[in-house]
Parts: sequence; structure tokens; C-alpha cells
Amino acid sequence: MTTPHGEVLTPAFMAVGTRAAVRAVDVDDLAAVGAEIVLANTYHLMLRPGAEVVRSAGGLHPFWGWDRPILTDSGGYQLFSLQPTISEDGAGFRSTYDGSSVTLTPEQAVAIQEALGADIAMALDVCIGLPSSADLVKAAMDRTLRWAERALAVRSRNDQALFGIVQGGSDPVLRATSARLTAELGFPGFGIGGLAVGEGPEERASSIDAVVSKLPDDKPRYLMGLGDPEGVLEAIARGIDLFDCVWPTRLARHGRVLTDDGDFNLRRAEFAEDLRPLGASCDCGTCRRHHRSYLRHLLMTGEMSAFRLISIHNLHFTLGLMGRARAAIADGSFDDLRRDHMARRLRSSRLDR
Repeated sequence: MTTPHGEVLTPAFMAVGTRAAVRAVDVDDLAAVGAEIVLANTYHLMLRPGAEVVRSAGGLHPFWGWDRPILTDSGGYQLFSLQPTISEDGAGFRSTYDGSSVTLTPEQAVAIQEALGADIAMALDVCIGLPSSADLVKAAMDRTLRWAERALAVRSRNDQALFGIVQGGSDPVLRATSARLTAELGFPGFGIGGLAVGEGPEERASSIDAVVSKLPDDKPRYLMGLGDPEGVLEAIARGIDLFDCVWPTRLARHGRVLTDDGDFNLRRAEFAEDLRPLGASCDCGTCRRHHRSYLRHLLMTGEMSAFRLISIHNLHFTLGLMGRARAAIADGSFDDLRRDHMARRLRSSRLDR
């Protein structure tokens, strides 16, 4: 993908910087682990500090201090978690911060994201939990399509790409219909929403297949909210280009470490005198300087630096996996990479760590 702030090689993973900050790490850390694009959240930023504050600073890039591509989501998923009142006009909800009443319409979502100035903005969608009734899923899908048309009608920034979002629950027929109709609207890229919200792996796979078959091959496909390594590799195999998730940094704050040989909880007593790096062959800044014993010590004594150091490792691992996936796609060995990764993770699960 080519954006005003640089190119993004796909498949790519976006670290989640909800409030224009990825938890526990700064922009230098993100650059060091190889991040090419990051995500910020429209819902949170419209409430604090407010879109006009960000606009007055020159937009998200100077406000955050990040000079590479940024994607802002529309806030649909956050609204879903707040149980909003949905009408044809938009969504009404209570502010997470002060309880005040807030309304977000498709037009406002575009205006706010244009004020934030991200390279890629997302149209506002209606996200529902799964499983849900067929009538509810279809109603959300149809409304998302109508909102997408309204979003396109008011966009004004030529330097910002507006992506449409495909809905349809886990029904392959509805998914295919949503994808076809969203593609016909002419968006430059597409989010796949409403997954990673309770469906099983088989339902997700069939939904992805239905969507990919109806979307253009030359435009990016973004599976929103998915970040576990196995799920990401499976989605890449099915034609997905872009991912985001809090997974790497949220796990880090709980002391959980991601590696090719499986994840493990660094708080376990067995690591108290373990002088190995977190990953056997990892060359991230954390693994070059520190061993498991020291990092566990930081965790157990409540040192804030533990969260940063483990987050750096987990992000480096996740972004490194994306790099290996790109290389494997280029040389025709992606299926081998996926099988090897799954086999190593399966072996590690038997250790019950």
C-alpha cells in the first residue's frame, strides 16, 4: 500500500495505539521493532483530547510524533462494546470518560477522521456479537451499506483513503453479498468487520473465503481485530493483507511472552534463574540485552519497565512473523511456513506452560 507517509508491505500487522499511544512503548520503540503502520481509535480520540485539539497540532502524525502511516478505525467496535442505541441516523452512547451522552453518525465519523489526518480512515459500521439471529445480522449488514454510501458522499480529503467495511456475521451468503455491494461502491480498500467477536475458527474461515471471492484482487483487505499468530497465518493463506490487535502488548502486560515455540508466562517460578533470552533466536532489543531471570524479576517487583521490554519483544515477534510471511509468499514457501509454525506451536502446547 502506498500512502502519503510511506509504503506498507503486506501482509502487515498494525500495533494498536488506541489513544495515539501504543501501551508501554514509544514511537522510537515502534520504529525499532519494524512497525510500518499503526492504528489509532476514532472513538477515544474524539472524546479525549478531541479531534480539534489534534487538528490544531497538525494532525495525528505530529501530535503523536509518528511519521509513518496511520490508520484510524471508525469506532464501530468500541460502540458495540458499549451497547449503544442504534438508529438510521447513527449511534448514541455514553462517554467512557464522564458518562455524557454522545452521538456518532457516519458523516461525523468521516469528519472526525479527516480532522485527525490519518492516512487511512474507516467508514462507520454496525458491529454485532456472534452468534446473533439471521434477521439481526442482515439488518446490521444493510445499515452498514447505507452508512457507507453516506460516508463516501461527505469525504473531502484526497490525501486520505476511506475504506469500507464488510459485515454479514458468519453467514457466507450474507458476507458475500456485503462484500460485493461494498466493492461496487468503489472504496480503495476494505475492512472485514464483525469477526473475532465470538465465532469459531471454521465459521471465520468460511466467512473470509466468501468475502475474498467478491473483493478486488488489487485492493487491500483488512481483517479487523485479529492478532493471534495462528489466526493471522490462516487468514493470510485465505487472502487477507492487513491486521490489527492489542494481543502482543496486552499479553506482555500480563507477563506472557510470544515465541516461535509457543507462548509462556514469565511469572512462573521455573524462570527465576533462567539466563536465556525470551526467544531462542530473537534479536530484538530486549533479547539482546536481558535474560528471562532479570525480566521476571522486573515483573515480580512491579517495575514498569517490564511491560515495555516484554512489549518490545512481543511486537518484534509479531512483526517478524509478518516479514517471514511476506518472504515466504514471494518464494512460494508460505504453506511450508504455516505448517512449520503450527507444528512448533503444537509441540510447545504439550509442555503446558
